[in-house]
Amino acid sequence: MIKNRVKTYKHRIGKNKFLVVKVFQAAAAKTRSGNALATNALNIKISKRNRKHKHF
Repeated sequence: MIKNRVKTYKHRIGKNKFLVVKVFQAAAAKTRSGNALATNALNIKISKRNRKHKHF
């Protein structure tokens, strides 16, 4: 992996809220002999945060 950058935006259209995730990444691999694999595979997990914490 050469570089990886993630930007997230929240948009509201009417009553609906949208989460936009933009991922910019680059990968490279090289070898003198044998096999090399460079992949731009992506795994994203979006979870909802619980913002109702009670402080005692």
